[in-house]
Amino acid sequence: MENHDNELEKVILVGCQLQNEDDERFEYSLEELRSLTKTAQGQVVMTVTQKRERRHNATYIGKGKLEELVALEKELDADVIIFNDELSPSQIRNLSGYLDARVIDRTQLILDIFASRANSKEGKLQVELAQLQYLLPRLGGKGIELSRLGAGIGTRGPGETKLETDRRHINRRIDDIKGQLEVIVQHRERYRERRKKNNTYQIALVGYTNAGKSTLFNRLTEADSFEENLLFATLDPMTRKMILPCGLTTLLTDTVGFIQDLPTTLIAAFRSTLEEVKEADLILHVVDSSNRDYFNHEQTVHKLLKELKVDNIPILTIYNKRDRMLSDFVPTAKQESILVSAFNMEDLLQVKTHIEVAMMKEMDEYHVTIPNSEGKILASLKQDTILKGLQYNEEKDMYECSGFILPSHSLTGQLRHFQQ
Repeated sequence: MENHDNELEKVILVGCQLQNEDDERFEYSLEELRSLTKTAQGQVVMTVTQKRERRHNATYIGKGKLEELVALEKELDADVIIFNDELSPSQIRNLSGYLDARVIDRTQLILDIFASRANSKEGKLQVELAQLQYLLPRLGGKGIELSRLGAGIGTRGPGETKLETDRRHINRRIDDIKGQLEVIVQHRERYRERRKKNNTYQIALVGYTNAGKSTLFNRLTEADSFEENLLFATLDPMTRKMILPCGLTTLLTDTVGFIQDLPTTLIAAFRSTLEEVKEADLILHVVDSSNRDYFNHEQTVHKLLKELKVDNIPILTIYNKRDRMLSDFVPTAKQESILVSAFNMEDLLQVKTHIEVAMMKEMDEYHVTIPNSEGKILASLKQDTILKGLQYNEEKDMYECSGFILPSHSLTGQLRHFQQ
């Protein structure tokens, strides 16, 4: 990539506040745009805002404000101007006629971050698909340089492909990517079915971007997922084994961070990544208790879970970063919640204990007497169920076992023969 990591591009942010939009929400969305810009290796040198009844059809902001922006661009020598909404193709063309700097919108910035974060083949394909679907109606105009991806914010693309401005070429590429993704999705479905057959309890970590999911994931599973104080640090879903205090092995999946006003092209592109959530037996919703906008973040995640049609899966809300918690923080989860720091061992144990309790609510209780000769069943009880009691009865040469088992587990039928 031509843009060296140590050379931050100078960025001017532009936001248009509509009259029905409250000040606090508007300020939060601008703050988030600043964080996104930082993640994309940009340095915000100025933020320009305007209050309007509605956004200007041709140039997003009014004539006077645009003149002010043109003067600021020259004075600050800005490289990129980022608008806090999705601009229409004509708005991008018109603004590019007035401004020398690269004009991009919030959607393109998010796509750009995803492009630089994608590691797996699937992640790269999904980002490219979302980028192409976004670019297609916006061909032409110097607002979007299609000839060379890979030279600064808003222009990065997986593999830095040279894209022709030929719509047919792009449409062919979109069809090609969809075909490749279909194969990957089928492969993942087979993998998921295999996991289901193995009766493994599956847990998905969801949450607003930068809530600390990857840190929690690493601490709970001792994995090495990418952790950084940046938005969208994790892009590709990762699944690892997590052993509960009772000895039961579960599978924990870390997912991509959610964000408000997520571009529709991205929701569609990452649907298959979020399919992991659909397969979960339990969802751990991680919320950053140190973020002033935690309530809106929580609502955004619930809204997206509803869109994914997974709002029927049990949820345990984990309010993270309690060591940096806001002084006026109040838990707002409707279901069960727990306040933790991902760096505190006792808190992590508490999370696992809460998971056990949540699991037991979904399981059937059993009391069985297993002959000493049935070693295989005894081993399976220890590994695949929550074993609460195990006593050896010398007189009978039998083990008296009690605990909880998933109703769908293949062992459930076998245990009926040994019921006390």
